[in-house]
Amino acid sequence: MRKAVLCLGTNIGSRLENLKEAVEALSLLIGTELVKTSYIYETEPFETPDEQQNFYNCCVMIETGLSPEMLMGACLGIEAKMGRLRPYKNSPRIIDIDIILIENEVRSDKALTIPHPRFLERAFVMIPLLDIFPNGNAFGIEFKDSLSSLDISGINKVGLL
Repeated sequence: MRKAVLCLGTNIGSRLENLKEAVEALSLLIGTELVKTSYIYETEPFETPDEQQNFYNCCVMIETGLSPEMLMGACLGIEAKMGRLRPYKNSPRIIDIDIILIENEVRSDKALTIPHPRFLERAFVMIPLLDIFPNGNAFGIEFKDSLSSLDISGINKVGLL
């Protein structure tokens, strides 16, 4: 078993309910336990090609016996079950579940890149990540200094799951 951090985002329908449903589904994965959740943050759309509703984002830490590939498959399965469509890049989404970090895992191949290749560029990931790792160090990766160079003006705390 090892820990993993996932970032969840939604900007279609009942955003709070979407996050709750996804976190519940993650907690039901075989050999997986929910360890910690961040606050939920409302964030402005990032790199979207059209006008979209604001997102609700949060991070969760799980402990899992699933391999990175199995975890990715499970996340994609949860997205599909919830009705995620991908008509174009960065389209609105009912749920998005990204693997950000997995304890003692560094890799970059066709299937998966861990740590997530752009998490240090995304305040909507790093602010919730600070709720889980208040010292700014996640599994040996210092991320707090990277946050100081990002615009956080469009990010507002909503509450807890």
